[in-house]
Amino acid sequence: MKILSTSLLFSALTVLVGCSSFGKGVTEAVLEQQTVDSRICEIKGKTFEGLKPHLDVNDDNRDVKVLMVHGVGDHQPGYASEFLDKLVHELDLNVTTQSSKNIQITDPHSINKKLGNLRISRFLSHDLKQELLFYELTWSAITADDKKVLDYDNSGEFSFKRAEVNDLLKKFTNDTAPDPIIYLGQKRDDILRAFAQSFCWMINGDWASLPDDVEQECKLLNIESLHQDDFAFVSHSLGSRIVIDGLQRIATVLAQGSSHPNQIRLAEALKQKTIPIYMMSNQLPMLQLGRKLPEIHNQRQAYCSPEGKKYQYRMLKQTSIIAFSDPNDLLSYTIPVDFVQRYLDSRLCIEVTNIQINVAPIYDVFGLGSLANPVEAHIGYDSDDRVVGLIAKGISDEKDKIAKAVAERCHWIKTIE
Repeated sequence: MKILSTSLLFSALTVLVGCSSFGKGVTEAVLEQQTVDSRICEIKGKTFEGLKPHLDVNDDNRDVKVLMVHGVGDHQPGYASEFLDKLVHELDLNVTTQSSKNIQITDPHSINKKLGNLRISRFLSHDLKQELLFYELTWSAITADDKKVLDYDNSGEFSFKRAEVNDLLKKFTNDTAPDPIIYLGQKRDDILRAFAQSFCWMINGDWASLPDDVEQECKLLNIESLHQDDFAFVSHSLGSRIVIDGLQRIATVLAQGSSHPNQIRLAEALKQKTIPIYMMSNQLPMLQLGRKLPEIHNQRQAYCSPEGKKYQYRMLKQTSIIAFSDPNDLLSYTIPVDFVQRYLDSRLCIEVTNIQINVAPIYDVFGLGSLANPVEAHIGYDSDDRVVGLIAKGISDEKDKIAKAVAERCHWIKTIE
């Protein structure tokens, strides 16, 4: 949701800079500047595939499964619709089911506790040989009650005293800022259970075996397709921390061992998997502040190299983080190489590709300086053709295999060992 439109922002700036004295209005001048898109898109890292090559594998029993985890703010099921429409168009998947499936996630430890909604959509190629299952986790209901403590500040009693733009920004802040604070408190376990349950449903069978319109706990009963299916995560802001924490928690559980056959098979199958995480508005460095280090860290060589002493105890063969960050997004950060070693679980075998990308336009305010809407810079990733193109088709030396928007408007700095 676009809380603060560019036109509204520039209406406020009109008053600030006294632009009525200019021959042209700010809006007209800004529209003229937008004729050439000069927004940056700089990729630094190794080749990564995107989703397309996994769909192209000639195997009728193979599905590509993607789980999306939203970030801060109130969300409703279906929040990923625009991103999903762009993604399936880029992947040329033009067949779908009449409706999605919805599972109300429940807490395995307390069946009456609701942990959000999992919405599953199915898309196929025209010949029905390629299949994408898209899982959309909506967890914000978990923090909704806690955030009601700020409802009074959004009421007319206080909001009418604010300037229009400031009021919109304050309501945006009241909706989004509390979530990271709440996540560090008692609700963290609930949110991570919601992720774990979503991951369980993701690896648990195919479209036909998924229930619909139920409140149900996931149990590992049908993991026959785990070996051939491919998995990926898409996350935004706090959602990226949730995915990493969720995987680290799963790694710890699996490391403890189990006599249950399905859990043993799950652990062995995951060790052969490379799973990408496409992080929009990445916030891992900021959300690491004040946190304990993971149980296993700074041991990548031991866990991730086939010659390493603890290679058999890894959780995944590799976790590929593709981190998108707009430099004008006030809440987004790149991921330094040493951050992975020091602060993330070595058992995940993480490799990082950083992508600096302007998802919000940058304007020249008549010589007063350049300006980008910081809210749009934070929430505009999932509607950007270059972001979608990179997730769909990755980056490589073979120009014909990458998305047109990426080939034309992105610069790749390839890294080597």
